[in-house]
Amino acid sequence: MEKDMTKGSPLPVILRFTLPLIIGNIFQQLYNMADTIIVGRYVGADALAAVGSTGTIMFLVLGFAQGITAGFTVLTSQRFGAKDTSGVKRSVANGILLALLFTVVLTFFSMISMRPLLHLMNTPENIFQDAYTYIMIICGGLIATIFYNLLSSYLRAVGNSQTPLMFLIFSAVLNVLLDLLLIIRFKMGVAGAGYATVFSQGISAVLCLFYIYRSMPDMWPEKHHWKLHAADSRHQLSMGIPMALQFAITASGTMIMQAAINLFGSEAVAAFTAACKLQNLVTQGFSAMGQTMATYSGQNFGKGDIPRIKKGVRAALLTSVTYSIAAAALVFLLLKPCLSLFFSGDVDMAAMMPWAKTYSYMCALFYVPLCTIFIFRNAMQGCGYGFLPMMGGVSELFARLIVAVIAIKVISYPLACFCDPAAWVTAAVFTGVSYLFVMKDIDKKYDSKTPTAPIS
Repeated sequence: MEKDMTKGSPLPVILRFTLPLIIGNIFQQLYNMADTIIVGRYVGADALAAVGSTGTIMFLVLGFAQGITAGFTVLTSQRFGAKDTSGVKRSVANGILLALLFTVVLTFFSMISMRPLLHLMNTPENIFQDAYTYIMIICGGLIATIFYNLLSSYLRAVGNSQTPLMFLIFSAVLNVLLDLLLIIRFKMGVAGAGYATVFSQGISAVLCLFYIYRSMPDMWPEKHHWKLHAADSRHQLSMGIPMALQFAITASGTMIMQAAINLFGSEAVAAFTAACKLQNLVTQGFSAMGQTMATYSGQNFGKGDIPRIKKGVRAALLTSVTYSIAAAALVFLLLKPCLSLFFSGDVDMAAMMPWAKTYSYMCALFYVPLCTIFIFRNAMQGCGYGFLPMMGGVSELFARLIVAVIAIKVISYPLACFCDPAAWVTAAVFTGVSYLFVMKDIDKKYDSKTPTAPIS
């Protein structure tokens, strides 16, 4: 079901679209946590550390894929807002063809670079082989991840956040069942977790494709649309590549942080991994609000209603700041009971807790600047501005790099944990100032009735 976000009071429109995204993102994190919990409990703490040590590399590869597919769909949301049905269909076909090309390239380069990357990140020897096995399976199945993200982003671009939620819930349940089957019944270890993730995402991608084909005739391309269009390709690549690089740059910073954490051994890595899973769960509201603002600003930019974009951003900020305070409270309340879910009874939880508490409590104090990054960045991207959000990722990279280098030099775990808060504060300031510049630029250069894509 399509949803026109150019009408109605901004706050209710935003909240109605965001709620299914939050639920969907939480389910996605829950089935990611299921991998970790089942591996930790039924294979061991070292296996959990192995899966966790690949998290930042996965963020690099999968984030690049997510960024480029999200960039491809900005054009779709703008054309939907402009009521250009033929343009919507053409952008969908063009994005699918471009995604196929990127899938081949990204799969090849990611698979040949995994072993040196794991060595570069100081992955402990006792978990190296499991980490390599897991990440190679994920990279081999990138086509499932890329096309699930692309097709669900197309649905969200036209205001449909409910259907991707249903498919994601189905995929999450399937992933958990496959985890239990492959890890516990067939004793496949971390490989079982990898295969379960790839297969369940592939099923979600197929379901999204079938739904668009059968239920959304105004979106499914016709035969003559199935070719690469030069103008559409330039527009989609001008958004997709900066968004992909933004994820890649941010991920590079987290890889540097992970390299610092890895110096403290597999116990610290395991505790840090579990703490990150909890944080990823409670902060999904930020990600969901960001996805909403990309669609909201894209549709309203396509219509030419710039004042409505500004009203929506203000409403999103108020909501997200409130949510960030609640999320921080949840971390302080739930860390200890949640941490015990990840490990079997023979693991010394008293030794694990200090590592996890240091990271979790420190980060929770900085959720407010984190939430603003998602709003400002996605609002700019929805309006067709890709460069400044990408530079926000560069600011995160430099902040993490500086703190991580110092942490490695002085061998300080708390300082290594501060990499994330330092990056968030830096990027929040940069993206906030950039958003003001973008809005001023739009007001100055474009007629609000007939906006066009920005040159930058």
